[in-house]
Amino acid sequence: MKFDNLPDDVRKKARHPHELLLINLITNHILLFVGLLGMVKDEPWLLLIVPMASVSILTYLVWRALISQKRDHWFVFCHWQLCARRSRFFIGIIALMGLGIVVILVSAGGNVNDLRPGHYAIGGIVMLPTLFSVLALILMESDAVHKAGIGDVPEWLVKKYPPPGELKVNG
Repeated sequence: MKFDNLPDDVRKKARHPHELLLINLITNHILLFVGLLGMVKDEPWLLLIVPMASVSILTYLVWRALISQKRDHWFVFCHWQLCARRSRFFIGIIALMGLGIVVILVSAGGNVNDLRPGHYAIGGIVMLPTLFSVLALILMESDAVHKAGIGDVPEWLVKKYPPPGELKVNG
């Protein structure tokens, strides 16, 4: 649902959670991950930087969404809730990937040097849902940044958190 009478600063603040999640997805999960892949043979534990940084950012997004109702305009609050919902989904995907990697490491006796080509193949399959999620979330969050800029809120959020009376719905 699109709202017409929103000040520009409110629309700008509503974009912030989506932009932060996009920074995490693009910079951390694509650029940093690819950069660290070159060092994986010598220092495989360096790859832990990516999920640790991601979980930190995602935890902040979920926490900030919890306190948003007391601090922010209704429109900004709704966009924090949207971003937090997607962040919780992505935390679950990262947790599943981490669990899969732990299982692979345990099957190799806990020694990274004992991993066989089959372990790497299974590891690739374990990481695949995370990679697809990153790409899908980049598209969804890019759209959310645009919708925040034009004053749009998903209909399910409007039903869950009804807007205050002074906001007018367009159409």
